[in-house]
Formats: sequence, C-alpha cells, structure tokens
Amino acid sequence: MPRFYVDKSICINAEKSITITGEDVNHIKNVLRLKSGESITVSDGGGTDYICRISGISQDSVVADIEDVVKNASELKVKITLFQGMPKSDKPELIIQKAVELGVYEVVPVMTKRTIVKLDDKKAAKKLERYNAIAKSAAEQSGRGIVPSVKDFMSFKEALEYAKSLDMNIIPYEEARGMEYSREVVRSIRNVRSLGIFIGPEGGFAKEEVEAAEAMGAKCITLGNRILRTETAGLTTLSIIMFEIDE
Repeated sequence: MPRFYVDKSICINAEKSITITGEDVNHIKNVLRLKSGESITVSDGGGTDYICRISGISQDSVVADIEDVVKNASELKVKITLFQGMPKSDKPELIIQKAVELGVYEVVPVMTKRTIVKLDDKKAAKKLERYNAIAKSAAEQSGRGIVPSVKDFMSFKEALEYAKSLDMNIIPYEEARGMEYSREVVRSIRNVRSLGIFIGPEGGFAKEEVEAAEAMGAKCITLGNRILRTETAGLTTLSIIMFEIDE
C-alpha cells in the first residue's frame, strides 16, 4: 500500500480525514495514478499509521478518509545512528537508501582524516537536501514509521562528541579482537536504547581515530576475515544488528 508522510499536527487534528498537499499530490495523481476509492497509508512520522481511502483529488490536494489508526511495527527498539565516513561519488546515496531500509534512526556524514571528498557550504547544503530526499523515499518504500534524518556534516571529533550521548558505540575495524568477542558485543546491543556505528571512508579510519573512539568508550568489533568496502561495511553491520534485535 502506498505510504505518505504528513506533519504530525495534521494527523492529531484530523477527525475523519487527512488532507495531503505538496509534492506528494503530483506523485499520487501522475506517478502512481491513484484514484478515489483506493487505499493508502498516511504516517505522522512519529510511529502512527493511518489507513485511509482516497475520497477526493484536486489540483493541489488529496483528501483521504481515515478507516483505521495503528501503531507502526517496523521500527527497531534500538535507535541506531550511522556515523558514515564520507565516501566518493554517489556511494553515500546508496548507503543512506539501504541503511534506512535496514532500520537506521539517523545518518551522520563524517569528514575523517582519509576522506577524499571536499565540500564547501553550498555543495554541502545541496547534498544534504538530496540525502534527506533519498531517506524519505526509502522510508516510504520500506514502510518505516519515521523518516530517518541525515544530519549535517561533522568532523570526526564532532562525531565522537555527538556519540557520547548514545548508550553504546561500536566501530568495525580490521585489527579488532576475534569473532566471539564481536558476537558478545552484538548480543549486548539488545540491552541499550541507542547505538552509534562508526564506519570509515575508502581507506578506513586512521589508527589514531580508532584509538580516539576507543578512548571515548566505543567497542571495536570485527566483521570477519575479509576487508569490506565502505558501502558494504555499514550495511553488513546494520544487517547483523537488525537480525539480532528485531522482534
């Protein structure tokens, strides 16, 4: 069933119907070609879904009558922040799309010592706009109860400071301890409410960055005996954690 997000205040104030405006109107009318009488899901972005049936379509709005209100069941019980070392080209777009599908709560692009990409403020703003649009589209496709946000670019030092507010942080690293220790760390994630995952860019983290993360309290884990690309490492970590903690 097609999913659309509206402001939470609109849903709270809705009695019998929800009016959708903005760019979603064009998507409903001209892309999906939905008609009156067809069902859609409207989400308030806060974990509540409204099962609706379209009752009216105009030039700039779509009216959807509420048939049921349900709690969205797609969210993980642990809020996961992906601290992604900024890679080249369009790799961040793939990472963000798939990370949202796998249940990430938010993504933080991180400029590390080995990051090759250089951005001025104008380019950074345009990329963030694009990244958040990708996150919204991926959330709609995967039935998420929220739209995960892509935060502003941070330095590695800023990312570590941000991560201090989380209950637990992990950093996959090729020189980490063995698989059994890593399995124990992953199993322990069930007991926390928030988790940070640090993934390096092409070339990985510099040793001093890993040491700084460990000093902050992050746990180094291994993902096995193979060296994974940056666009693979984060998604692999998320997949392992999702399988472990999903209910």
